[in-house]
Amino acid sequence: MPAMQHKGKILGRELPAMDEFDANAFLEDFVVSEDPDKAITAGLFRLEAGESMTYTYTYHEIKLVIDGELHITDCTGETVVGTKGDLFYFPDGCEVTFSTPDFGVGYFVGQRGEGEA
Repeated sequence: MPAMQHKGKILGRELPAMDEFDANAFLEDFVVSEDPDKAITAGLFRLEAGESMTYTYTYHEIKLVIDGELHITDCTGETVVGTKGDLFYFPDGCEVTFSTPDFGVGYFVGQRGEGEA
C-alpha cells in the first residue's frame, strides 16, 4: 500500500522561470501522480507585471488564486480579475491570456504529467 508524501511548505519558494514566454512567468510542479493512466500534477504559477502571457491548455486545469491579482481573458474576450480565493477551471483547448498590474500567484491542479505545461 502506498504511503502519503509530505512535500512541506511550498509558499515562498523561488519558482523556475517559464523561459518559453516573454512574460515574467514562473511555474513549478510540486506533486506528480505515479499513475500514468490518470495523470495529475499540482504546483504553483506566478506572474509578475510586464508582458502578458497567452496560453492554450492541452489538458484540464483548476487554478486557485492564492495571492495578488491575475487578470484572465479567454477566447470570447471576457476578462475576469482573479484575487485571493477565486477559483478558475480551464478545459482542454481553452486559450487564455494572463496579465497582472503587480503580481499574482495561483495554486494549480492539472490533468497532465510532469513538465507537460
